[in-house]
Amino acid sequence: MIVSNPNAFLRAYATLSCPADLPATARAAFLVSPIEFSLATESASDNLYMDLQLKPDPLRALAEHAELARRLGQDVPVFSFPGDPDAPDGVFPNNAFATCKGRLIVGRMRHVVRQRETARTDIRAWFGDVLGREVIDLSGEDLTAELTGSLVIDRSRGIGYCGLSERCDMAGARAMHEAFGLRLTYCFELAAGEYHTNVILAILAGRVALVAESGFADPAAAHAIASVYQGMVIWLDDRQKQAFAANAISLAPDRVWMSTTAETALEHYQRQALEDWGFAIGAAEIGELEKAGGSLRCCVAEIF
Repeated sequence: MIVSNPNAFLRAYATLSCPADLPATARAAFLVSPIEFSLATESASDNLYMDLQLKPDPLRALAEHAELARRLGQDVPVFSFPGDPDAPDGVFPNNAFATCKGRLIVGRMRHVVRQRETARTDIRAWFGDVLGREVIDLSGEDLTAELTGSLVIDRSRGIGYCGLSERCDMAGARAMHEAFGLRLTYCFELAAGEYHTNVILAILAGRVALVAESGFADPAAAHAIASVYQGMVIWLDDRQKQAFAANAISLAPDRVWMSTTAETALEHYQRQALEDWGFAIGAAEIGELEKAGGSLRCCVAEIF
């Protein structure tokens, strides 16, 4: 079922069978390394988290990325594909590729510079030919669907939270709902200037929500989502949102990963709440990569 207002979502959640009975965290993950890393003007046109005046250091970005891959490997096997010099800011594969059981899903990116990523034959072949996965290819469809950038999924319940913006339209939301085999998808408008849902919302192992209310066009949408998690919610202010505190991920049931920028922005009581709810915080320095307008969660494509 797909719904598009908070009351309909609450009714659907109350009546549908959405138990937390599915795997909550990924079996593995893959990253795409920064090669000749730089900022793409086209990407910056609708990403207010980018500042084209902040030039990244390509070698430092490469070192940050390698260390990130090493550290995430504490929780799951991590694979890294080489970057493409023709996609200079293509270090955020979760927008272009995603998985569910037996499937690789290829997204439909808004910008041409990002569409080059979805055409990569090596990633497609690794999943399709080596791992034997069915490839669901949305890249040639008449829609926009930037996968787990636009769609934050509670994998344990089979619920998708889809923020509509220039990076995802309703046709894209419907296509993703079908491709991921979701039980319920809630579509809502992002606030003006927001481009992806995963910078305003994270669901950690199906138990905890990180929510930046200011990123939602309608605050009622944020509160409807929060109600699913029965008080286990970290509310983030605008400063913390800007520091990418919602751009976090759990690859194991007992740890949340975020950038050092994000972790530093948290208040003591928020860190304590995460600890009380069973999450250690893993923080990684990726300041050069963040200049491209995304953070740690954006770098990680989960393999379910």
